[in-house]
Amino acid sequence: MSNDLKWSSYDFTKIPFDKIVKVGQRTLLYRDLFTVSWLLGRFCNYRCSYCWPYARSDRKDHRPTQLCCDTIDEIKRQARDNNFNSFHFSFSGGEPTFHPGYNDLLRHLANDIDNTNYTSIHMTSNCSRKLKWFQEYTEIAKAFHRASITASLHTEHVSTPQKMQDFADKLIHCQENDVQVTINMVMVPEIFEVSWENALFFHEQGINVTLKPQSDPTASFVVDGYTQEQLKLLHNGMPQRAYTDLKRQWADRPKPKFAKLPPMEVNEGESVPAHFQVEFEDDKGKKWYMDQAERFNAFNFNKFEGWRCNAGYQGIIIREPDGNIKRSYSCSDEPLGHIETGFQLFKKPTPCISKSCVSSADSKIPKVKIDS
Repeated sequence: MSNDLKWSSYDFTKIPFDKIVKVGQRTLLYRDLFTVSWLLGRFCNYRCSYCWPYARSDRKDHRPTQLCCDTIDEIKRQARDNNFNSFHFSFSGGEPTFHPGYNDLLRHLANDIDNTNYTSIHMTSNCSRKLKWFQEYTEIAKAFHRASITASLHTEHVSTPQKMQDFADKLIHCQENDVQVTINMVMVPEIFEVSWENALFFHEQGINVTLKPQSDPTASFVVDGYTQEQLKLLHNGMPQRAYTDLKRQWADRPKPKFAKLPPMEVNEGESVPAHFQVEFEDDKGKKWYMDQAERFNAFNFNKFEGWRCNAGYQGIIIREPDGNIKRSYSCSDEPLGHIETGFQLFKKPTPCISKSCVSSADSKIPKVKIDS
């Protein structure tokens, strides 16, 4: 393995995770941003050996498009009542691109952009659709303040040099049309070396790659089987390229109606890449930073029981096939409601009741440790 791929002098292993008292994605900490993580259905055209049993299905269990559009409108109405008027919608599955009305949902969101301070869209996809599908998607995505994709690379299906290049070509097309792309690669211990070489292949083509450790079936712990060298790579990650102005020249996006984020607080001589998304605060008031919440599990930093959490107040999840609307993927309390019968958001942050956060969508929601 190459040891010269160090994308920042910032060392995540120095973050005092046992001393952290506040954490959250910076855009959620400092802006009127409401986030929706929406599992549109469990249908997936792939059958990965390591996939969690509840994460996929052969049955197309999608809700009607109009019902989804009505739900979007109600989410915005209630969020605005709580003084949130910026929105981030993240769609996943299963494989979300197989929802028959996926692009119609995006068009519905786009129709209301002028009434929001900011609207961004994201999807987590295996990117198995043909290039033509992505060409239509990127045209629709130009209407938003920001668009992004987490591309899940599954080497059991993308298994030949030609398939690898086809996968890359679709992502390069998205990048060239101002859609931010990151490949999310599950680093299964038994095929770690092969996955690392694949990660280098995409990195050399200008596509960012996040190395994700394999979790146990409960998504609470990292599995055994990694060497110390492999764990070090998982901790430090692949080199990440900032999303530069050069990549933004293809889309004339609307301008957000909020101020810039406050500058990151670092000591003299320290530097933090501008694209770092997550902010920590320790019990001495010092700030620490990380590129994204996907990395939390690599450090076993996912236990927030008793912390005051904004889940259900500043963000929700919608999970199929049951249609429940919940404060998070991790919390096992009663749902906020149902997509067909209605729901009610929390009016303020509430204590976390979960033993661990099983999803980065949950981990990035702002949380504050409450003194016991």
